[in-house]
Amino acid sequence: MTPGKPALAPVPDLASAVRRLAKAAALVIGDVMLDRYVYGSVSRVSPEAPVPILREDREIAIPGGAGNVVRNLTALGAATAFISVVGDDQAGSDLTGLIGGQPNVEPWLLVEGGRTTTVKTRYIAAGQHLFRADREQTHSVDARLADRILRIARDSVAATSVTVLSDFGKGLFADGLPEQLVATVKAAGRRVVVDAKGPNYAPFAGADVIMPNRAELAAATGIGTGDEAGIVAAATALRQRHGFGAVLTTRGVDGMVLVNDAGVLHIPAEAAEVYDVSGAGDTAVAMLACALAAGLDLPLAARLANLAAGIAVGKAGTAVVRERDLLAALSPQRAVLRKVVDQDEAEEQVTRWRQRGWRVGFTFGAFDGLTPGDVHLLEQARLACDRLVVGLNSDPGARKARGQPHPEQQTAARAAVVASVPAVDLVCVFEDESPEALVRGLRPDVLVCGAYPAEAVLADLVHGWGGQVIEVERAAAPAAPVVRLKP
Repeated sequence: MTPGKPALAPVPDLASAVRRLAKAAALVIGDVMLDRYVYGSVSRVSPEAPVPILREDREIAIPGGAGNVVRNLTALGAATAFISVVGDDQAGSDLTGLIGGQPNVEPWLLVEGGRTTTVKTRYIAAGQHLFRADREQTHSVDARLADRILRIARDSVAATSVTVLSDFGKGLFADGLPEQLVATVKAAGRRVVVDAKGPNYAPFAGADVIMPNRAELAAATGIGTGDEAGIVAAATALRQRHGFGAVLTTRGVDGMVLVNDAGVLHIPAEAAEVYDVSGAGDTAVAMLACALAAGLDLPLAARLANLAAGIAVGKAGTAVVRERDLLAALSPQRAVLRKVVDQDEAEEQVTRWRQRGWRVGFTFGAFDGLTPGDVHLLEQARLACDRLVVGLNSDPGARKARGQPHPEQQTAARAAVVASVPAVDLVCVFEDESPEALVRGLRPDVLVCGAYPAEAVLADLVHGWGGQVIEVERAAAPAAPVVRLKP
């Protein structure tokens, strides 16, 4: 990480501001937890009690709480230092591996003997949460660990521009540590952004920005926040009481309200569709901190935080928001190119589709000059499923699969042409000769073959999780000129 605050030129528009985010360096200190999602299906009720029986299909685990703030910062390209405490248990070990495996992260996950790492397990069927089970301990961290956190923070603050204090009430911010952390950051001339889940904001007095939702703001001040006037009054009172530089209140579908020395800024909601609010607050905090660390002013950072939150609620679970998501939201006319994603984004989208009960299909090829036979294949594949993902050979992969001089068109051009076909919902480029790794990650319900014969390993994979393999006769389509994208 590079010490100091970046000195950057003025930003003319939001898209230019978004492209600055990868220059940021931030420190996150907070309560980390393991978010587990268990997916399955329900077809009957238990004979032992009037409860549904979940037949488990798969499970995923990701960092939650302050760990989700870190996930969002790294997704934006920011260099991130992270300080937290876990227990000496399997969940703590899992979190250490998950966070350490992220790019651009300097992790300091301190282990406290005898402590239970917070785990939240959600059981989901047909896109609906059946219930959630929590395992945690919320007592204060050991005093020696608190001293070590403070020592590490003093070193990390110097190499970052903004510090996020993410308090989920799990015991890290207690016994004077919040006050010492705020003082340390301020003494270094850096900014402090606070996201605290409790009604008591006094320990964070003097922070530059706090981000309560309106219910938390009302609980902290005793002032009703049912309308904008109430929010402004409560935020003003909270600023005066604790010396906060600004209060950015999140209002869900009603957007955000920023109150600072410059006055009041009302920011309307950006979400086109609310699917899952899990983690949207973490996304907003991460975006605000990242934008400030990249040298953007607070009103602009707040607008980006609002935009990111609107994107996050349209995704499943505690999903992250990336630069491409923000740029796509700012440029709706790029709808075709928004279909072209990497494997991580494809897996996230497939998860959302599957949670809605939709069958996901997959087909693949080089598509070097889109022929009517190719279009026929894609249309037939789409008829066999609810949503279709197309795996596209990269240039080296296409050469391996088909030999020189293929491909005639570069990957980006081929991806744009395939994405323009109405039957295609996503295009995902794979680097290897075979899309096996992509198929393993997406776990499609239907594999459609036509451009190449069905590879035995792919067919076995899909059959292994109960999927279907279909072969389409390309000769069924009439001959006609190929479609090429002009250079």
